[in-house]
Amino acid sequence: MRLYIVAGKRTDSVAHGFLPAAASLGLDVTLLTDRPWPEETVQCDVTDHRAIIDEISRRETPAAIFSNSDHLQAPTALAAAYFGLPGKDWRAALRAKNKALMRRALGGVFAVELRPGQESPALDGAPYPLVVKPREGVASEDVFLVRDPAELTARCREIWRRRPGALVVEEYLPGDLHTLETLNGRVLGSFRTTLSPPPHFVEERLDWAPPPCAGQVLDALERLGVGFGACHTEYVVHEGRARIIEVNYRIIGDHCDFLLGELLGVPIFEWVLRAHLGEPVPEPPPSGGHAAVDSVLADRSGTLTIAPERQEFTDDSVRVAYWPVRTAGDVIALTRTNRDYLGTIRAVGPGAARVDAAIRRFRARHRWEIAP
Repeated sequence: MRLYIVAGKRTDSVAHGFLPAAASLGLDVTLLTDRPWPEETVQCDVTDHRAIIDEISRRETPAAIFSNSDHLQAPTALAAAYFGLPGKDWRAALRAKNKALMRRALGGVFAVELRPGQESPALDGAPYPLVVKPREGVASEDVFLVRDPAELTARCREIWRRRPGALVVEEYLPGDLHTLETLNGRVLGSFRTTLSPPPHFVEERLDWAPPPCAGQVLDALERLGVGFGACHTEYVVHEGRARIIEVNYRIIGDHCDFLLGELLGVPIFEWVLRAHLGEPVPEPPPSGGHAAVDSVLADRSGTLTIAPERQEFTDDSVRVAYWPVRTAGDVIALTRTNRDYLGTIRAVGPGAARVDAAIRRFRARHRWEIAP
């Protein structure tokens, strides 16, 4: 059976997760991409469903068409629908990616879409503080907290100098930040997220935790039409009310997907592919123990001169894995976003205290140095 993976840039999730999973399932894989990969690929304009359909129609009949890219869910869904394959509703994929469409579909949150050059007085009476973000952005890029109209105008102009696309300006939602990880609408688990101080929103650490108000989040996802395959939803809980921050219609990233599979003790990447093959997904097992992903962040621009290599080991019954995102010699341009990750420390163990201690010991034993 032939699996077509629609991809942008090369990621660990695809290279070390989904490709090995496809091999384990006995699938032959064709990679469609518009970026350079060390693996054999077929060059294609993967942002255009017509190009994807045309390329696949010239080749072996697909058993499944899959993407793990935020940007490529809608064209991939349209291609799967063309060939009559299991897949996501392209409209739900579009609503999840386009934050303005998501806010209109869900309601209940003040949100306004601004286009380049559009003045901000239309936001008079808005409930400051507000959050400004690219309508279809990722990785906390160009996401800022603004406290008054002057700061909003300045931030919008700053972002538009870098990227000319539409922005969403919405009310700041207070509360504790969590994720909900689902597969075919079933809850796999949840992480509690630690963010950097405002005005930025960098995800510094994720800790495994019971999902508060999960039913409210599932109801919101149903209203968006989200339910097929893997989904990573970020939401806040305040005074017993859950409100969605964003929906990433793919498996959680930044190496948390590997942690999720390890903690649950299941081949999570195979499960996701099985869903796209139209096979039933097993009931998720209860998790045992605790897990966390601690991100090592750059604190300045420059050249990374010292950094540990990839490694995995056990420390006091805690399984620890460090996977670099950047390696020695890489040039770092500080962005105050998730793009500043130098590496991630994953830890799975019998309890939070041991997991925390193992992460502290790893950080104490290693250095990350950036030279000007």
